[in-house]
Amino acid sequence: MSERPTRLSVPRIIRRRKGADDSYAVEGRIVPEETPIAFSYNGTTHAVMMATPADMEDFAVGFSLSEGIVSQLGEISEIAVEEHNEGIDVQLRLATEAGQELTDRRRRMAGPVGCGLCGIESIEQALKPVASVDKVRLTLTPHEIADAMTSLSRRQPLHGETGAVHAAGFYVPGQGIVAVREDVGRHNALDKLAGALCRAGIDGESGAVVITSRVSIEMVQKTAIIGASMLIAVSAPTALAVRTAEAAGMTLVALVRGEEFDVFTRPERVPHVLMQVKTKADEAAANAPAKANPDSAASTLIQSPTVQLVQYG
Repeated sequence: MSERPTRLSVPRIIRRRKGADDSYAVEGRIVPEETPIAFSYNGTTHAVMMATPADMEDFAVGFSLSEGIVSQLGEISEIAVEEHNEGIDVQLRLATEAGQELTDRRRRMAGPVGCGLCGIESIEQALKPVASVDKVRLTLTPHEIADAMTSLSRRQPLHGETGAVHAAGFYVPGQGIVAVREDVGRHNALDKLAGALCRAGIDGESGAVVITSRVSIEMVQKTAIIGASMLIAVSAPTALAVRTAEAAGMTLVALVRGEEFDVFTRPERVPHVLMQVKTKADEAAANAPAKANPDSAASTLIQSPTVQLVQYG
């Protein structure tokens, strides 16, 4: 197929202030393209979304994995990207077992529900169990966390031109960023990264996912599907994302600004930070006045968030 443009130049009128006067000019501006992308499995359309028209095969594999349509690359026997005037249709042919499971899922979801996304199937899907990454022994230093975000920012050519797309990257200690995908949608960028890693045979346990967006529960879920035990983000997480990451055994590092960052869950994967916090806590305890009943005052270093909505097997 012919490559669709991922960016276009559009005219604009610029208003600027120069002292007390206004200045106007007509110039072009590079903006990212946004295209309807349909995913069809065994001839039936399953989902349509708006995305940047690039890395379609990666997107198809990553979406299929994150939605639980397949569990491994071998369950997809063919991917064909078809161009249409209105958008792109990605046709996937599934192996027999995966195709039958998708058919059965469609039948279960075909019954009437009260109000669209309020249906019980949608709630269960939104809060689907997340695979545990608790046993993954990856650790990073504060410098590596800062380097991961800095390196990602340098490998975003589309964002560099437009200032309007997200990126998701994979950082491996000793190697740096080994893969990056960009998209107008943060979820899409992470799905594309998941597909790229799967197709390249890169083990998700070997590194950390790095994203240029806030952290919602979906970003945690997709990171867990990749198999990564660390999620590093430039923006803040939601409360549900923090609870989900804690329950999944995932280290969530957010609000990365240069050498500064916040660790929200599982700080043991950043040993230097944990050591420093323990040292401060020990110093505070040593300087605190004695309590009448020390046993009753026992506390943990970090109070883990309570998992209220998402259950994990």
